[in-house]
Amino acid sequence: MRRLIVFSAVPALLLGSAISTNAQEERSLARKGRVVIPESSIERPEDVGYRMHTNTRIFVSADRANWGAEPNGLALPDNMRTAAVGPPFAGYGFETPASLACLYGLVTKVVGCNPNTFKTNPTGGTKAIGIVDAFDYPTAMADLNAFSAQFGLPKVTTSTFKVIFAGGTGGCAGSDPGNDPGWEGEQALDIDMAHAMSPNAKIFLVEAASASLTDLLVAEDCATQMVASAGGGEISNSWGGSEFSTETSSDSHFVHSGIVYLASSGDSAGTSWPNVSTNVVSVGGTTTRRMNSGSTLGNFIAEAAWEDGGGGLSLYEPRPSYQSVLPAASHRLVPDVSSDANPNTGVWVYDNNATTGCCWYVYGGTSVSSPTWAGIVNRAGHFAASSAAELTTIYTAYSNATTYAADYNDITTGFCSFYDANLAVAKFDICTGVGSPKTYVGK
Repeated sequence: MRRLIVFSAVPALLLGSAISTNAQEERSLARKGRVVIPESSIERPEDVGYRMHTNTRIFVSADRANWGAEPNGLALPDNMRTAAVGPPFAGYGFETPASLACLYGLVTKVVGCNPNTFKTNPTGGTKAIGIVDAFDYPTAMADLNAFSAQFGLPKVTTSTFKVIFAGGTGGCAGSDPGNDPGWEGEQALDIDMAHAMSPNAKIFLVEAASASLTDLLVAEDCATQMVASAGGGEISNSWGGSEFSTETSSDSHFVHSGIVYLASSGDSAGTSWPNVSTNVVSVGGTTTRRMNSGSTLGNFIAEAAWEDGGGGLSLYEPRPSYQSVLPAASHRLVPDVSSDANPNTGVWVYDNNATTGCCWYVYGGTSVSSPTWAGIVNRAGHFAASSAAELTTIYTAYSNATTYAADYNDITTGFCSFYDANLAVAKFDICTGVGSPKTYVGK
């Protein structure tokens, strides 16, 4: 399988620990890791408007001597999988369910929110979260339960987690679409993060027959049916593609009473669809900076815009009424909100992937952000009547200084966009929207 490999511009955070000499050497190599963009996340000119892609990047530490090689080039090394005390491996500063919950005020915060020491997970959640992706993930339930066991989250069962092949009669009666390793990684990331943020919500993983727009919209409609049958909830879409002139004709697939639709803003400068749809909550990316030395090693420093996060002014989507509180613009602005997405400050994901290896990965990209936010919105328990209602709540909070300060982390450092021309500034910007979550209030 072809992949585009890029060297990470910022070394991944490495946390020290009392470990063996060999393990110390392995950890020191991790400082020099690389970021891999899977084939499924690469868009080609002929794809626009017809074929969608994932928004994932994988951090691969340099202790993978055969990084990028098959079959085990992307997962953490076999000889590190014995560290049951780690998150999942002791000495690394990548984000966990508990550390994200701490950063975003979803649990009682402590100074630093250190992922190696802070273990308090989010709790609760109800109704349902739909996850729409392409192709089949044959070990989805087993992998999600392995992730859950490592981090102390509730186990899922056939009653709380369902995989559905989209297509056929009624849109939810398709056949097994076969496996794609890149889309499998996307699905692992999506279900892990949604479950992490709302561990008691039911999850429907709806698998499209292919990555074509037509098939993904069939899957979207199937997810809508499933979530509606569970009493409502959220649907997360971590896929997308460049904007195209007829995109608004498909926006109706993201409207249903009692369901909030979310989508990743993309992993490159500019705008993409469906996150620009006026019927979707657009979720952008941030960087969660942490100390890498000294007595405060591993502690949170600040949250900044992620340089590669998508955002800007839509080419075709009209300016929605809920954005009337923003400066005048001719079309819709995205993202609306944001959360951690930088692969150098990424999240742990479990995937027993037959092609790229088993089992622990560090994922980034705005594919992290969308399911994270879907889980947070679900756990908040407000269950807006629609995406428009959810967005109205977001921008109403934004327009009130007191409410805004209580409900959102205002991201004011970092940059994004073409030529890195746009800075994260006070309140709204096209790198991070109104900011990242602060507690469940107003979500």
